[in-house]
Amino acid sequence: MELITKTGDSLTGSRYQIEGGVEKGLEEIGAPEGTTIIARSLFYNTPARKKFLKTPMTEGAHVAALVEKIALSHPDISIRFIQNNQNKLYTSGNHNLKDLIYTVFGREIAGNLLPVEIREDWITVTGFTGKPVIARSNRNYENYFINGRYIKSTIISKAIEEAYKPYMMQHKYPFTMLHFHIEPDTLDVNVHPTKMELRFADGEKVYNAVLRAVSNALSHKELIPRVSLEAKQEKEARQLAEKLAPRPEPFEVRRRENLSQKPAANPGQMQPASPSSAGSVYAHSAPPRPSFVQELMPDWLKERKKEQENRPASPASPAILNHLKGTGNSDTPDTAAGPSTGPSTSPSSGSTAEPEQPKELKEPVQPEQLDLFDGKLLDPKARLKHKLIGQLFDTYWMVEYNEQLFIIDQHAAHEKVLYENTIKSLKTRQYDMQMVDPPIILTLNMNEELLLKKYMDYFTGIGFEIEPFGGREYAVRGVPANLFSIAKKELLTEMIDGLSEDMSVHNPDIIYEKVASMSCKAAVKGHHTMSFQEANVLIDQLLDLENPYACPHGRPTIISMSKYELEKKFKRIV
Repeated sequence: MELITKTGDSLTGSRYQIEGGVEKGLEEIGAPEGTTIIARSLFYNTPARKKFLKTPMTEGAHVAALVEKIALSHPDISIRFIQNNQNKLYTSGNHNLKDLIYTVFGREIAGNLLPVEIREDWITVTGFTGKPVIARSNRNYENYFINGRYIKSTIISKAIEEAYKPYMMQHKYPFTMLHFHIEPDTLDVNVHPTKMELRFADGEKVYNAVLRAVSNALSHKELIPRVSLEAKQEKEARQLAEKLAPRPEPFEVRRRENLSQKPAANPGQMQPASPSSAGSVYAHSAPPRPSFVQELMPDWLKERKKEQENRPASPASPAILNHLKGTGNSDTPDTAAGPSTGPSTSPSSGSTAEPEQPKELKEPVQPEQLDLFDGKLLDPKARLKHKLIGQLFDTYWMVEYNEQLFIIDQHAAHEKVLYENTIKSLKTRQYDMQMVDPPIILTLNMNEELLLKKYMDYFTGIGFEIEPFGGREYAVRGVPANLFSIAKKELLTEMIDGLSEDMSVHNPDIIYEKVASMSCKAAVKGHHTMSFQEANVLIDQLLDLENPYACPHGRPTIISMSKYELEKKFKRIV
């Protein structure tokens, strides 16, 4: 082990070396401000442990994971990790956590982050949480640090996942990067030998704080997944663009010489790109069409081409002309519109302008979570501009808005409307009871009977009327009105069974969620024809919801596709 350190007010630093527990040297040296620790040959005198090591690549990955955690816990410290003489990680130490996330996790995650911040007397939570689009199948991306130390906590994990429950499918886990600052006297860090776990003095308080912080970050955001081209299609589009782009002039000259045995045309000049282009980018002027193409062209196609060339151009509306010229005023004279940027021909002069240069290929659009802060789709003002196109496959409704195509799953959307409305009515005790005749008879086992008696007050409080019917049978004589059409023996038994997982939790919200989940079964199904009027009512109901973008099971209710993506599909843009 070698340690080199120097304080800011010292002229020189110190270098200390120790090998196998034996001091090898302590000396003054010139050194920059800060501390450097170098460890070499970690297991040179521990052959037993060395024998159980994995491959160098595997062990290096473990070290890299640990160094990443250390770097993420201290954004203010610059850390460099070198493996096999290669820089594997190098952080700037500029205090910017988002830059650090970009360095460690990459662009996709860094581009789909939501800030988290909550400050109270006893706890501070800051950092970022990911949009649901970057969910993973395990908890490896749930990162949180308490007082600068990487920690694993069941309480914090459950709070995070509970906050994401309305936004994410089951068995999917979010990305989080949260920094906690908690009073040390409220923590017990001596729970685990590696100090990876700890115990809170008030776990429920921590749970509620985390739940509140993450929920606030996710709420009131329009989290609509945007559909994009697949990678394969992107590649095909680029290959097509390369085929259509003009080839370098020398190749054209040789090809025409070989195939037509005619002298080559004047080579195209290398011309600099437009002043707006960045860097020293050059574009070839498009070469004239090779003569061998004209020779191989059938007679009928030559005649058709000649007719098209001699045919006068059809008049276009002033609005279209002004749009092509870059103006939006149809009354503006052509002289005020400025020079045309596209190719043009003049019958009087017979001259032809330079061919239009090929457009630069745009960067491929990556799948991302749409976040329309400027104009939300489900906003009362935006609602006036919706263009309801129609129903697709008797399941999906298409809405045009703001150069985006939004596709709404009628079943998922109706599920969400029923779920949130049921939760609201249950919590405010605003419900209507519907009597059932004949009553529904439930035969319960001992465990189910215990659960029913335990939560009977909650069932009664939300509109159920249940009474003993002899032995272990109970008669359900009344149900909440919004559940009347789906209240069946199997569903009621399923709801009671679902409570067994949470027997230790005395929380009425559990009952509410079970009842609300039952209401989802009354939602309109897929492959069901809805009228335009019904679809408009459904969209209006989505406006009133706090989180209309995912159904109670985490599936998206709305996805979007941009006009740009559609034009790429039709090769209008390559």
